[in-house]
Amino acid sequence: MRTDFDFPKKELVGPVVFRPDFNNFEAITVNQAWSLFFTAGQEDKALGANPELGNFFTYLFVGVGIAGTLWAIIFNSLA
Repeated sequence: MRTDFDFPKKELVGPVVFRPDFNNFEAITVNQAWSLFFTAGQEDKALGANPELGNFFTYLFVGVGIAGTLWAIIFNSLA
């Protein structure tokens, strides 16, 4: 049995953010940020290159925060 797996770099196994060629202090996109969050730092391209999905998660997160704050203010003032 012959295997063609050759992993010359030890960085291939660890999280993507600790790889030397990750981003070289460049700004990351919204999709990269959410991909890193959902995959616990293992992959930065899990959501693809389309920014609409990353924006959806950002607006959903902000909307849930605002709704929770308003819920707490409204129902806390009634008690």
